[in-house]
Amino acid sequence: MRILLINPNTSQAVTDLVAGHVRRQIGDRAELRAVTGRFGARYIASRAASAIAGHAALDAMAKHGDACDAVYLACFGDPGLFALRELSPVPVIGMADAACHEAAATGRFGIVTGGAAWGPMLREFVGTIGLAERLADITTVAASGGAIAEDPDRALNLLAQACRDCHAAGADTVILGGAGLAGLARRLAPEVPCPLICSVEAGTRAVLTAATALRQLSCRPTPIASIGLGPALAHRLATPDGTPLPRTDPMP
Repeated sequence: MRILLINPNTSQAVTDLVAGHVRRQIGDRAELRAVTGRFGARYIASRAASAIAGHAALDAMAKHGDACDAVYLACFGDPGLFALRELSPVPVIGMADAACHEAAATGRFGIVTGGAAWGPMLREFVGTIGLAERLADITTVAASGGAIAEDPDRALNLLAQACRDCHAAGADTVILGGAGLAGLARRLAPEVPCPLICSVEAGTRAVLTAATALRQLSCRPTPIASIGLGPALAHRLATPDGTPLPRTDPMP
């Protein structure tokens, strides 16, 4: 079983961080290929950067996804998730979508993440996936997810307080959202009076289930011509039945 992990940010360090956590979690149950966005922001912290990241995710899936059994969009906020599902012949799991549904299954939930711009963006996303009534609160800290990934120790106290604030606002469970926050839930758990969910781990659980079940999530759109796109993505838009583009870099 093969899983393609897409980091639509352009930070290879974040890709390596997330991929390391995912590989430890999946063990020998699946083979993981992790790829980084070919263009765009180093770390998504605005609507513009998120929109560009959605394109980068589509580009990466078109280029690297043919040999995979599932795709893991490893960016909290899931830029391009629904477009990926439209074009992918295999299941696509979004980190935020998976974490929010897992948290909502046990009651009301909160989200803690880095970067103030993510607050309204995530509220809109939660509404889009039909879980607005389950959302108790979203609390952001000043440091971006990228900055937290570079120096997690410096952010621990701020993150712990943000989690406590979410719980005080009515959250039964709090999601630590973001690739840059991978692995911090266990470190923060003793400081927070409610369960924490690591979004990276929630996404991994969901993508393993999806790949094993071989669920078909995509809905074939009408073929369309395009200009100016990478060749793999242009081919995928023109042949949405999943016909592979001949490649020279097959997944090992």
